[in-house]
Parts: sequence; C-alpha cells; structure tokens
Amino acid sequence: MTSSDMRRLERRASLLKSLAHPARLLIIEMLEASPRCAGELTEAIGSDKTTVSKHLAVLKRAGLVKDHKRGTYSEYSLVCGCVTHFIDCIESGAGKGAAESDCTAVSLKPEP
Repeated sequence: MTSSDMRRLERRASLLKSLAHPARLLIIEMLEASPRCAGELTEAIGSDKTTVSKHLAVLKRAGLVKDHKRGTYSEYSLVCGCVTHFIDCIESGAGKGAAESDCTAVSLKPEP
C-alpha cells in the first residue's frame, strides 16, 4: 500500500467514524428532508444545545454538513444528499451474498 493509498483510506475511515452515532445519523436523515436550524435538531434529538452543537461540528469537520447564517441563527444542510442512500445500500446487502444484493452503489475503489 502506498502512502497516498493510506491517506485516502484514513480520510474515508474518518468520514465513516463521523457517522457512527445515532444522533448524527438522525441529523443526517433530517437534513436530507430539508435544511434545519439547530433548535429543530436539538428538539428532535432530545438533547441539550451543547451536545447537538458538538455533533454538528463533527459532521461539519467531516464535510458532510454546512451552515448558513440566517439572522440570529444558523441553518444547516447536507453537502451531499447521498449519505442515507449509501447507508441504505449497505443495510440492504448486509447478510446477503454478493449475488443476492440488489444494491447498485457506485464503487468506492480508486480509479487506476
């Protein structure tokens, strides 16, 4: 494995780690439906503002979420709307053999 491969794989691992929390997955699902303010996300998650803010910061650092200032609050939206499709695809193939899976996901392998 080259150092370039290792950096690429480490970036991907970091991206996947950023999704590895139920509250962050809920945020992603909600933002897929429409942009939301932090208050809406906080209410849906049932946690305090500080915790939700930390979850949003993780998702922003990973490049999955962006924010737009709207007066006195920020509105959050997804950078890429395929995250839940990707997760659904993995779930549909989990426990199935390659021939049985109906997933039509794009390959994550780098171009030669």
